[in-house]
Amino acid sequence: MECVGCGSAAVSERSERTAQGYRRFRCRPCGKQFNERSSGSLNRTQYPSDVIALVVLWRLRYKLALRDLPEMFLIRGIVFSHEAVRDWEAKLTPALAESLRRRRRGKAGRSWYVDETYIKVHGHWRYLYRAIDRSGTLVDVMFSEHRDMAAAKAFFESAKMVTGVTPARVTTDGHDSYPRAIRTVLGTGVRHRDNQYLNNRLEQDHRGVKGRYGPMRGFKCPRSAGRFCRAYDELRNFLRSRSRTNQKVSADYRRFHFLRRTATVLSVLEAA
Repeated sequence: MECVGCGSAAVSERSERTAQGYRRFRCRPCGKQFNERSSGSLNRTQYPSDVIALVVLWRLRYKLALRDLPEMFLIRGIVFSHEAVRDWEAKLTPALAESLRRRRRGKAGRSWYVDETYIKVHGHWRYLYRAIDRSGTLVDVMFSEHRDMAAAKAFFESAKMVTGVTPARVTTDGHDSYPRAIRTVLGTGVRHRDNQYLNNRLEQDHRGVKGRYGPMRGFKCPRSAGRFCRAYDELRNFLRSRSRTNQKVSADYRRFHFLRRTATVLSVLEAA
């Protein structure tokens, strides 16, 4: 344990603990007092980190409204409001998304399928750029208020950075901005296929985020829309039990895979 103030390792553990049961420490050089989660985004919250992590996980994974989660935990004797859920989601989802993005660097294939879908933000239709590879693995996701050349270039730059892979082939629909964006960002050696029917696998993959976004009845601001959609797609891809399309997976393996990956997600959220 290092001091959150000066970074010194000369810290001593105190006998008393916080109200949630976390250990407390004191730095001998600077005299600063802190506890186990003082350096994280959950510092000063009145609920245990494992409860908050579970709330955020259920919020991203399942089709639950903000007011559903307080009712579910109220049965267990834990009382909080829907605004607390909103606040925890805003704090933890960026850290979760970035952690999962780092884990899949270099794992994407070299055949990409790129398309954008519509989501409603404050009563207006906006765009969610998404891409998967041939096996169905997520390449990248990006929210944009516009559907133009700048957005297409930004998406390909983000996809190339997060995956660490330059694709050999990119399949898109007939939008005019894609050919030039591919040549500019990915290079002239990338083969570009322009056919809406070849992109059907991505159109079907849009069902995931569309099905999760529907019960929410849209977003109130672009920032929350981009934050939630990115975290949702990253979590959905991380918990995906199939490594290729139409792969047969037994129920036992699916349960084991889900429990193992969920434990990893919860540890990331608790440490955020």
